[in-house]
Amino acid sequence: MIQFIPIKSNEDVYWFLLAGLFLILYIIVNEIREYRYLTIPLELLVTGIFAIFDFNLYLIIFPAWQVPWILVHYPRKYQKYFLMAYYLIIGITLVRIQLRYPEFWRDSSSMGIIFPLVSPICSSILSISSFRQHQLNQTNRRLETIIQRGERERIARDLHDTLGQSFSMITIKTELAKKLLIKNPDKVAAELNDIEQTSRQNLQLVRSIVNNLHQKSLNEILLEQGKNLATANILLLTKGEEQAVKWPTQTQAVFGKSLTEAISNILHHANAHQVQLLFYSDEDIYRVEVIDDGVGKRFVRAGGNGIRGMRERMTQANGKFEIYHDYRGTHVVLTQMKVTEDND
Repeated sequence: MIQFIPIKSNEDVYWFLLAGLFLILYIIVNEIREYRYLTIPLELLVTGIFAIFDFNLYLIIFPAWQVPWILVHYPRKYQKYFLMAYYLIIGITLVRIQLRYPEFWRDSSSMGIIFPLVSPICSSILSISSFRQHQLNQTNRRLETIIQRGERERIARDLHDTLGQSFSMITIKTELAKKLLIKNPDKVAAELNDIEQTSRQNLQLVRSIVNNLHQKSLNEILLEQGKNLATANILLLTKGEEQAVKWPTQTQAVFGKSLTEAISNILHHANAHQVQLLFYSDEDIYRVEVIDDGVGKRFVRAGGNGIRGMRERMTQANGKFEIYHDYRGTHVVLTQMKVTEDND
């Protein structure tokens, strides 16, 4: 902008306003996600105008470093489109420089073209490396939780082997005592009935606890499905996962089964490049939203258990299932109402 100050002509006004527009677009691209499909191309267009018509290759360096860090969270095709457009602008600029300034390449100033040439490649490599490190850290956290779950499995076995056996023996002994006791039979029988009923209830409780401990957690589901998506070259992004893994065991089990079904449908039918899992909870509900950028035309597996199975599962768990399609792709929204007091 400094080169156009003080303004000496209408052309200077034009370039000054265009530079101001670039500054505004740069900020909007960073701060407002919803309009990036429009603001990123506009930002590249403005810097391209500077490069092609003013031979200014410095402004285009800004999107070269900014945009790859943003697009790493989007399907890879958008990264390719950006690089193609970027290097098309650079190519046209270099051709125009050659036509107007044939001696440019013999001048030391030609070395300044190197940084604009390598910037998007370096930025892409760094952003992908950073994102993969983030994914690795996320996977490690899931594995740590699964290791902790191993301790829960050990507790489950101990409960089953000790308490379960003890309560079974109590039941057998009380049944036998009822037959053997002859003194005050009415009174004793009532007491023994209470003992028998209590022991059976406790046995059922232990079995319920063991069953809950054996349910797959969201961490295990995400680790398993993350591998499946990676094998299919589909990017998995999650938001709110750290809180979701603390949800009640039964809630995790309900959502885990539906997530498995949803991701299975994506792998079979969606032709997607990216899957987002958004976990949310408040004082009333638990909610999981699955968003894929695929075609969204057939979200049902051949066996017919896709949408119907998820809807039935959520309904049985006092929940709700929704599915719709918009410009971002297919959305599957799973919601479960909270009970008065959640317990694992």
